[in-house]
Amino acid sequence: MALVYDPPTGPLSVIHRDESLLVIDKPSGLLSVPGKSDEHKDCLESRVKKEFVDTLLVHRLDMDTSGLIIFALTKAAQRHLGLQFERRHIKKTYQAMVAGNVLQDEGEVTLPLVVDWPNRPLQKVCAETGKPAQTHWKVLEHLKNSTRLHLYPITGRSHQLRVHMKETGHPILGDRFYASGQALSSVDRLMLHSEALSLFHPNGGERVSFHCPCPF
Repeated sequence: MALVYDPPTGPLSVIHRDESLLVIDKPSGLLSVPGKSDEHKDCLESRVKKEFVDTLLVHRLDMDTSGLIIFALTKAAQRHLGLQFERRHIKKTYQAMVAGNVLQDEGEVTLPLVVDWPNRPLQKVCAETGKPAQTHWKVLEHLKNSTRLHLYPITGRSHQLRVHMKETGHPILGDRFYASGQALSSVDRLMLHSEALSLFHPNGGERVSFHCPCPF
């Protein structure tokens, strides 16, 4: 049965704003961009545009993921940031809670990913047609039945962190696409948060960083 879209309400959480950039803390459960149906028109992009008319999209987060997302406020900034994403100059850090006890202190996943067409928007690992995908991870804390991790995506494939964690045998808690059983039912949201971003500022090129505390 399809889930009812019931996005959280409340004011925008603005982390940073200047002449070129707008950095927002997106809540879990809110689409980054509008969907095809009328009920999915409410999204972070539309809410931001109501307050900041000149906002331009740069990237997005999955609906169930919370945390930092960047918007451009000029066309030049949008182009600059787009190139940084393309050239992997933007460094991203996520925090996640995954199922089970992760034994190693840190590691890397390099499994190629492609859309699972019969089951889209799901993604899957495919050695033949998948695009290269790389994720570093590091243990932050061991809990009773789960592990808190930092995740560092080197590439930016759709659902990359979610599929890569599933493939390690430690799916992200609350992941309605890739988790099941206790890993799915033990929490009330996807335990994945975009915690930190580092980039070259479009106006001047200085390296700047933004941080948003993890809510779980």
